[in-house]
Amino acid sequence: MQLNRQKHPFYEHSDADFFVARRDEKIVGRIAALVNNRFNEYHQKRTGQFYLFDCEDDQEAADALFAKVTEWARDRNLNRIIGPKGFCVLDGYGVLIDGFDRRQMMNMMNYNYPYYARLIEANGYQKEVDFVSCYLHIDHYRMPERVHHIADRVQKRGSLRVLRFQTKKELREWASKIGEAYNKAFVNNWEYYPLTDNEIKFLLENILVVANPKLIKVIVHDDDVVGFLFGFPDASAAMQKARGRLFPLGIIYLLWELKRTKWIALNGAGILPEFQGVGGNALLYSEIDRTIRESGFREADLTQVAETAVQMRSDLMNVGGIPYKNHRVYFKEI
Repeated sequence: MQLNRQKHPFYEHSDADFFVARRDEKIVGRIAALVNNRFNEYHQKRTGQFYLFDCEDDQEAADALFAKVTEWARDRNLNRIIGPKGFCVLDGYGVLIDGFDRRQMMNMMNYNYPYYARLIEANGYQKEVDFVSCYLHIDHYRMPERVHHIADRVQKRGSLRVLRFQTKKELREWASKIGEAYNKAFVNNWEYYPLTDNEIKFLLENILVVANPKLIKVIVHDDDVVGFLFGFPDASAAMQKARGRLFPLGIIYLLWELKRTKWIALNGAGILPEFQGVGGNALLYSEIDRTIRESGFREADLTQVAETAVQMRSDLMNVGGIPYKNHRVYFKEI
């Protein structure tokens, strides 16, 4: 889908090209060069991106790939490159620099060899921002009772309430309002840009394909969505067993693993800024705890929180989250 210019909504406003490095007719590396025009317009920048970087431990091949991205960006009057950064928020960010002893969670989270950072840094790239994932084990953390008390008081006042879903049909009825809230919740985040209607639709439709409605919670004020929590059963063991292929047995592995896994990925948790200081944060974290415990999961991954999201990072530490993976996004002035 990412390479399909007719189907992916990214290409409605932006552009990308794709390159491979060959040695003696053998492909030894690949990379994508992107420009997100809506990101640049919103932030008043001239930034390009690299993504889909994959390479043998071969500095010459990596140098050739990054030289091509630089040439591509300069041809478009861009003066800065960041990456890895993809086509939409489902793509994840950065290269893994810490946490190689753990499987990736969800197929959006990059997993790579440790030498990738060396190949990138040798081309003059420096740290832009880190995305840290936190680990929770049901036996080793305890949500402070005051968080639940605050959440209960907020709901009793009637100012905020939590919607829970049993079916995808119920969830679809709220999809457009969830999309609107998603577009507003992360305005202070480093990676933010206003998603188009088609990008929101694309995002939600992809989420609904794998969603368990019982693991998705929505916080509403009156009838407006002001917060959300997206939980997904971990399918990484199934993807590993199937070696990334859905057929002929990958679907069977996937369905089986989604029912038996004790891991949950919490990927997409947000509350509108104006509700963060009036009990919204407590309600969100109370729901994280209840979602994990009520659904029978033993372990949780709170996926890729940018270090610039200071409040959420602090909250995760306070409730017992342990940083255990780090993905780094790089930049280079050109």
